[in-house]
Amino acid sequence: MSVIDYVEVTCIVEPTEPWTDLLISELAEIGFESFEENLRGFKAYIQAADFDQKKLDAVQLTEEEAKNVSFNFTVKIIDSQNWNKVWESNFEPVDVQQQCYIRAPFHPAKPDYPFEIIIEPKMSFGTGHHETTSLMVQWMLETDFKNQHVLDMGCGTGILAILAAKMGAQPVLAIDNYPYAWENTLENIRRNNTDDIKVLLGDATLLGGDTFDIILANITKNVLMEDMETFISVLRPNGLLFISGFFAENMEEITGLAAGLGMKAIAFKQNKEWVAVKLQKIS
Repeated sequence: MSVIDYVEVTCIVEPTEPWTDLLISELAEIGFESFEENLRGFKAYIQAADFDQKKLDAVQLTEEEAKNVSFNFTVKIIDSQNWNKVWESNFEPVDVQQQCYIRAPFHPAKPDYPFEIIIEPKMSFGTGHHETTSLMVQWMLETDFKNQHVLDMGCGTGILAILAAKMGAQPVLAIDNYPYAWENTLENIRRNNTDDIKVLLGDATLLGGDTFDIILANITKNVLMEDMETFISVLRPNGLLFISGFFAENMEEITGLAAGLGMKAIAFKQNKEWVAVKLQKIS
């Protein structure tokens, strides 16, 4: 595996709610891959090669929002030799509705759960801790994946693709444009004995040669808006599209775009300011 250094940005936010989620969303838009919330704000991580100080300096809230919150960033380089120690020290198991248990290899197993996913806690977004990942898992637990052709777009650590495979989906394709997420997903599918999952490095430009019954897209608002037409073009009639990675305040804009492309919003789930929406393609 390649040696990669990371930039750790510590953000102190006062007050933390709801501003922490808003700032996390802003940093996700400029390429930060993973986030760790704490009582005073959060830490955000990005590969050193992708870090742009000017983009970080440009992160700001609206004039009206700025009246209600103060925040500041502290930047630090974490070399690759120390990264895993930092990540593992902050990784706790995730329990989704006592049906899906997401843990690291060093956590005790829970074989009584219907689904257990083992994720090596490395630098990839999607350990299950963020509200959006948990919301997507909740939707999946309510969905029949047996023999469904599934796409996990922006797969991160591969959690959603792995769960789909464990729920009977076949075949499953996972795509991410971050090389480290791609590598980590490959490792995690082997770790979970879901080796039939195909993993590609890239973005929505890879799509077009196949169609899907279900598409899972837990990515940022801007990417969803940009790639929505492509997603829908490869979704089969009556197929399902589950989307997350954006705030409730953006839901109408995104679902409106989807509606114009032949999708019907069925329902949504919400945790704090984040939402996950279930849509169906009108045949």
